[in-house]
Amino acid sequence: MIFNLCCFGVRKKPLGDLAGNFFLLFSEFSTEKNLRLFSYNELRSATNNFCLSNKIGRGGFGSVYKGVLKNGTLIAIKVLSAQSKQGVNEFLTEIDVITNVSHPNLVRLLGCCVQDMNRILVYEYVENKSLDHALLGLNSEKYKLNWDTRTAICVGIAKGLAYLHEGDGPQIVHRDIKASNILLDKNFLPKIGDFGLAKLFPDNVSHIVTQVAGTT
Repeated sequence: MIFNLCCFGVRKKPLGDLAGNFFLLFSEFSTEKNLRLFSYNELRSATNNFCLSNKIGRGGFGSVYKGVLKNGTLIAIKVLSAQSKQGVNEFLTEIDVITNVSHPNLVRLLGCCVQDMNRILVYEYVENKSLDHALLGLNSEKYKLNWDTRTAICVGIAKGLAYLHEGDGPQIVHRDIKASNILLDKNFLPKIGDFGLAKLFPDNVSHIVTQVAGTT
């Protein structure tokens, strides 16, 4: 089932005041987007009740699980911490940013869950996990990243960043480019993920200055 949600308009209340009511936030969006709205039970079933064996990563705002939908589709499920106010901002920013961009070198958002206090983002599943896992993980030797593959990964990341900075859509500064935020598909095509700290360029502005963000 596809639900039409909307992209952000001007928000009149601080995020903290609205943290418990995501449907109110979605009602303020101004540009309609097709985004699948998953139920919590659907995602819980897909991950076998968020079983630890399906946990494939953890970031500053929550955990990522591998899931399988009833139709057999593999998905990556990013569960944000319900207690984190910063997680609210990341959730909203990531939906806002990633629903406005589309490129082979950017991870694709499939939908989200905003049921009760659950804040969950659902992405395409990327088979070879993250670049840092392929380079430095416990089983990194199995990936055998030769220099041609490494060069192609670097070029793909650069193409993704160029699209974010200069593409047809809104200009975006990611602000947290690191190996763990670069995902690799089955052919080692890199996909930039985790847009929770991203910033949009204002219209007709060629340079912006932001506060220090991302990973130290």
